[in-house]
Amino acid sequence: MKVLIIGAGNMGKTYARSFLASRFITSTDLYILERSSESVASVKEVPQGNIRHQAGEFISQTDIIILAVKPQDFPALAKQIMPYIHQEQIVLSIMAGIKIASIYEALGATKIVRAMPNLPAQIGMGMTVFTSSADIDKKELFILQNLINTTGKSVYVEDETKIDAATAISGSGPAYVYYFMEAMIQAGVKMGFTLSQAELLVNQTFMGAVHLHNQSELTCEEWINRVASKGGTTEAALKVLSENTVNNNIESALFAAFNRAKELGN
Repeated sequence: MKVLIIGAGNMGKTYARSFLASRFITSTDLYILERSSESVASVKEVPQGNIRHQAGEFISQTDIIILAVKPQDFPALAKQIMPYIHQEQIVLSIMAGIKIASIYEALGATKIVRAMPNLPAQIGMGMTVFTSSADIDKKELFILQNLINTTGKSVYVEDETKIDAATAISGSGPAYVYYFMEAMIQAGVKMGFTLSQAELLVNQTFMGAVHLHNQSELTCEEWINRVASKGGTTEAALKVLSENTVNNNIESALFAAFNRAKELGN
């Protein structure tokens, strides 16, 4: 099975390294198409002969094509690679906002998978939501999910509109976590900790809380109740969050991201 990754940005490189590290694909079967020589200079795992800078006949000889370019670059790219696409190939797109129908119209491919990964895929802790066209059979979908899972975990959805929802929740999600962490770090500094101390306090608290939650069957609400004792410090903090309707604000923020994802798709 030969795989071509088009685009050697962060996610393109992440896929290349994850596929090879998992030994799901051998280096001789992995190709990269990237116009910039500098972008692929750090990808030492892929043989130089398998790194191309212009579209060509080699594209038609691959089984899976991964589109890891910026959405705005896709129209120009599609014109370059379309002559080499055939209907036996599987096209996996991680381009935000580009619908399956648009990929079909631009490339003529019928076996299309659309996925939304997130940043922690770089360390094998990613979350990817994906969907597919009707022409993808179960065996092909199984192969694709195994590839995707080399970067973390995945969820398959039949409804393509849920990809936009995934963009708002898991795709953009790491930024929300960092936003909350940064606010806690700055508060810690104001309380007298050094920056490095505050970062350690917050980082370890987040990691510990997530691991504890993952190792139990308790809900987030149940864990909150375990931490917050009557009349205690946690209850005082949660009261301020509630009075400022932080929960509603978070929901509004996620729906703003969701609506923007839909706009980009249109």
